[in-house]
Amino acid sequence: MGGGGGECAVECGTALISGSASLHLQEPTPARPTPLPPSHSHTAIMTEELDEEKMAMLRKAFAMFDNGKTGKIEKEKIRTILNTLGANYINEELETLLVDNDIEGTGKLDFDSFVRVVGHFLEEQDEEAMQKELKEAFRLYDKEGNGFIPTAALKEILGALDDKLTSADLDNIVEEIDEDGSGTVDFDEFMEMMTGD
Repeated sequence: MGGGGGECAVECGTALISGSASLHLQEPTPARPTPLPPSHSHTAIMTEELDEEKMAMLRKAFAMFDNGKTGKIEKEKIRTILNTLGANYINEELETLLVDNDIEGTGKLDFDSFVRVVGHFLEEQDEEAMQKELKEAFRLYDKEGNGFIPTAALKEILGALDDKLTSADLDNIVEEIDEDGSGTVDFDEFMEMMTGD
């Protein structure tokens, strides 16, 4: 095995000296695809963040608009898809994402790029919907509109969200949040606990 490495060193050295071989050596790392690895890893992260139901929906939407079954769809169709899915988007932000994900400048996106663009807006939509639901839940328990709820109400909310939490678990969670021992939780503390932000 060690001898094989020596032969490679000689061959590689020879290849570097000759001009045509030098071009051949540079070929596997062309300048354009360099940005691809981060986007691919981002796609892996993005697909992990999107649940299977959403991924199935995105696959179906992509297939519907991939008329020639080429594995790519025109960038213009993304707006239609976002509108169909009921996603909110800002044109400038969408345009930037489309340009960033159309690396070859063909005006078309493959499925991974499509997921990155559309998934970005679906995630935002989920976050907004979740915040709205949390505000609503808080408001239901803050009947007087004081901006805080009793810790007993928080235990009720948490118990409803996760029926596996024991009474001791709930006590520990509330104790951690209600550091000053006031027996109440304000909206910011509630949101921080629920979203982890």
